[in-house]
Amino acid sequence: MKTSHRRTLKTACAAAMAAGLLAFGVSAASAHVNVDPDDPAAGGYTHLTFNVPNESATAKTNKLEVSLPTDTPFNAVSVKPVEGWTAELVTTTLPKPITVAGATVTKAITSVVWTADAAHQIGQNEYQAFSISVGALPDAGTTITLPATQSYTDGTVVKWDEKTVEGQPEPEHPAPSFVTTASDTAASSTSSPSATPGPSAAASTASSDAGSTAGWFGLAAGLIGLAAGVTALARTRPTKSK
Repeated sequence: MKTSHRRTLKTACAAAMAAGLLAFGVSAASAHVNVDPDDPAAGGYTHLTFNVPNESATAKTNKLEVSLPTDTPFNAVSVKPVEGWTAELVTTTLPKPITVAGATVTKAITSVVWTADAAHQIGQNEYQAFSISVGALPDAGTTITLPATQSYTDGTVVKWDEKTVEGQPEPEHPAPSFVTTASDTAASSTSSPSATPGPSAAASTASSDAGSTAGWFGLAAGLIGLAAGVTALARTRPTKSK
């Protein structure tokens, strides 16, 4: 009975592990190009990190292009170097002038293109992270969509440009996107200056009283010690004979 029970338990565990590995494999195979902003606060600047997995079993990823918004363009874009990859910033004329951070913008960087050398292409079961710094970000609650195009060494091109609709299944190739949040200034202004309590008057008074009391005890102890010293000195002096 015990042997049969153990065999059944081992079989169940093996099946669970197999199912877990299968699920992991499916998850890894269906990985997407996504973007991770470190601080999406409106009006500020943020670092955007694009994680790009290789999804081909036979080819390597050798190129990535990310499109930047033209309706809410960034007035500043810079690229973090990636070893073995060259980055190109593409500037174009906007469809119409846009006011960004109080300035009228007619041209902006509208895409970033990374190209790998032969030794640094993304192979099977690998991914690469690409980072850019952008700003200023538009109003809070704005969805910023950043379509990406991933190219492979066998000529395959995958466009990550499908819009994700809330309440509906995720598309096969969703576009990387994020939503801006309230600006740091707006967030801080919602808090009252008294929201961060300082030491109360009672606490200050108590602290002062405690310090004064400690001082008086110290003075008293000193006087007692001085008196004891004088008394001891007096006792040690020889008595004059008459």
